[in-house]
Amino acid sequence: MKLLSAFKNLNPPEEFPLLPLRELVLFPHTMLPVFITYKSGIAAVEEALKRDHRLFAVCLKGSVDTGETYPVGTVVRMVQYLKLPDNTFRVVLQGEYRANIISVQKFNIHEMVRLDPIRSVFSEELPDPELTALIRTVQKSFVQYAELSKRINTETIAAVEKVENPERLGNLVAHAVAIKAEGKIKLLSIAGTTERLEAILETLELENEIFGIQKNINGKVRSRMEKNQREYILHEQLKEINKELGKNEGEDEFAELERSIEDRNPPEEVLLKAKKEIKRLRKLQPLSPEAGVLRGYLEWISDLPWGESSVDSGNLTEAEQILNEDHFDMHKAKERILEYIAVRRLTASSGEGNPGNPQIRGPILCFVGPPGTGKTSLGKSVARVLGRSFVRISLGGVRDEAEIRGHRKTYVGSLPGKILQSMRKAGTINPVFLLDEIDKLSSDFRGDPASALLEVLDPEQNRTFTDHYLEVPYDLSKVLFITTANSLHQIPYPLLDRMEIIEIPGYGEREKLAIAQQFLVPKELEENGLGQASISFKDEAILEIIRHWTMESGVRGLEREIARCVRRIARKAVEKEYGKNPERPMSSFKKIIRPGDLEKLLDRRKYKNDVVFKEARIGVSYGLAWTETGGTMLPVETIKFEGTGELFITGNLGDVMKESARIALSYLRSAQDRYKFTVDDVGKTDFHIHVPEGAIPKDGPSAGITLAASLLSTLCGIPPKPGIAMTGELTLTGRILPIGGLKEKLLAACRNGMERVLLPADNQDEWAELDKDLRASVAVDFVETADEALGLLFEGGIRREPRLKADTPKISKISKPTPKKTAGLKPKQTKNDRTGAAYEKLPRKTRSPY
Repeated sequence: MKLLSAFKNLNPPEEFPLLPLRELVLFPHTMLPVFITYKSGIAAVEEALKRDHRLFAVCLKGSVDTGETYPVGTVVRMVQYLKLPDNTFRVVLQGEYRANIISVQKFNIHEMVRLDPIRSVFSEELPDPELTALIRTVQKSFVQYAELSKRINTETIAAVEKVENPERLGNLVAHAVAIKAEGKIKLLSIAGTTERLEAILETLELENEIFGIQKNINGKVRSRMEKNQREYILHEQLKEINKELGKNEGEDEFAELERSIEDRNPPEEVLLKAKKEIKRLRKLQPLSPEAGVLRGYLEWISDLPWGESSVDSGNLTEAEQILNEDHFDMHKAKERILEYIAVRRLTASSGEGNPGNPQIRGPILCFVGPPGTGKTSLGKSVARVLGRSFVRISLGGVRDEAEIRGHRKTYVGSLPGKILQSMRKAGTINPVFLLDEIDKLSSDFRGDPASALLEVLDPEQNRTFTDHYLEVPYDLSKVLFITTANSLHQIPYPLLDRMEIIEIPGYGEREKLAIAQQFLVPKELEENGLGQASISFKDEAILEIIRHWTMESGVRGLEREIARCVRRIARKAVEKEYGKNPERPMSSFKKIIRPGDLEKLLDRRKYKNDVVFKEARIGVSYGLAWTETGGTMLPVETIKFEGTGELFITGNLGDVMKESARIALSYLRSAQDRYKFTVDDVGKTDFHIHVPEGAIPKDGPSAGITLAASLLSTLCGIPPKPGIAMTGELTLTGRILPIGGLKEKLLAACRNGMERVLLPADNQDEWAELDKDLRASVAVDFVETADEALGLLFEGGIRREPRLKADTPKISKISKPTPKKTAGLKPKQTKNDRTGAAYEKLPRKTRSPY
């Protein structure tokens, strides 16, 4: 048997110039023209011309600058070459044999490589039947590839069909197949003849399958296009036939659309606009894109309510009953709704108005309160009371003005904004429209949705609200808009000025108890299949859940915990009782949930009381703070040490609260003649004030009196009386200004066992409006000045008797100055917030209503 290698008379030289090629892989037995324009390639060609005109061609992995190449390539001979005027070369390369790089030697510009030829051995005299079959299969698959791709010339196909040498066949096919360079490098590097042909066959079959799929896709697309053309031709023929018969189907369609718009009784301006667009639509081809846009636009005009309205209920007794059935407390909100119903009834009975009267405009209400207090559900109850349809859109995270005003109809896929979409859904021009989470609006480069709402929520402007898509005015003046928010600080002032604010404060323990027993427990028993069972919660158990498993102003978390209890009871009922006797009636199952059962049903307690020491401590005072989730205690700690009169403040405090601390220290330094300080020179003493729970941002001025009490306790070495909490903004002259969030702060004081609370005197009116139970649960002292507050906080012994200075001239009689009474004067409120541990720092320029 005579064995032949893949190439004959192989006596490779020691070194070859390296010719890097971009996205090109050369194979033996093939020829390829190449332009050499880069320096390393030009240097390699010039070096080869000095030798035997042979180079080692290898494909680059990246750009020419990196110079990184694959380790396998082809030894090629320059059959022709031409040096161009710009010193670049055009060469024709012929592949000779494959090889791997052993080593690389770097010269000035080009590189020289030592090679290890890739040898493939096979028998010509006794061919392997399997190899022969593989050769024929590759040839057949290549012919199929050439037919599908339409890229292979007839000479190449003929050469592949005639060749019998497997090495030559593999080179010809691999060179002709249009695949990525990485795939060709793989085919170039395989040494075994059979393995290489199998890899080439696999590549051909994959490419043939891809071409087949593309052919099917093209056929489907072509058939669809032919179908559309056929439908268009038939439609045009049908139009001509209808004309000959005296009929016009298109005219009937347009007339029907025009009648549907007229039936809606839109304003004259809208009707003229619609007729104009219908006239344009008649002239367009039915299948044109513009015809589809116009048809959708006219359908929107036809679907919107222009004159349809619902008649409001005027029964105040029934309305009040419905509101009390759905919600507990909320007296201010309920009173405002009942007032609106009464006004509507009077205007209707006097003949001055009716539901369609343009003079009767819906109010713009804003329910503000902590999460879970029932603001959204109250909006639904308002719609139920009035007998109107109810629509709701959530504004949380909306940052595009087009969400409110819509896109212009020239854009592909454009639609009206959410306002008109909701009006179409409502079906009337006077629904109850709830804009939920209006304080969560944001803005970016696409516009400010809050500014777009200025027109919607302005009674003087929303009569002519214009959506970008509709391009005609739409009347929103009869809509009862209700917005909800957790805080007013994030709402822009122009938008806030257009709304009537109704505060929905957080619930106290007794209020939560009543809500749980009247609403939440029956609801959860019914939803969890225990509505007919005799299950009840003791009041003490509900209060334990409120105190130790929830920390909120609303009742959303309380509802979740009650639902957990009920679900675990339902599981035990199924496992122990009804698993054995499924026919047993549910009414026979009884269970009373007591405080001792809670840890089994709800696991360990989630919350503890705030950081409050039972015993009195020097330098520790307790303030009250408002947060968006309710009130909380605000302990303040102060220590002193020798220094240079500096004030250190820690606890993640905002600028306003830091200023309050400096004001408190300045006030005490100015009043040091009235108090027995243990420090001779305050200017040589440093103070460090810390407010615990440093991970929570805190800001606001209402901790001023608390900071002053902590500093005074440190200066005098006397602890404040235990069990006293306080809140109020302190001025440099010692006045105490009013604060906001009074109810939430008092609830926090009650929850943490405070016996007495010091409040600003100007909050006395707000105190009188609180529930009797809350007022009876804690003692309150109203103070106008810091001296009054500090006198109530400390036992006797901190005040110093008035004395004359040594250089003061003697006078016959010294009388104590009489403090001016300021009970009849109320300080101007500008930026008094509901402060303390607010979870977000307020911008300085934001005017807070509190």
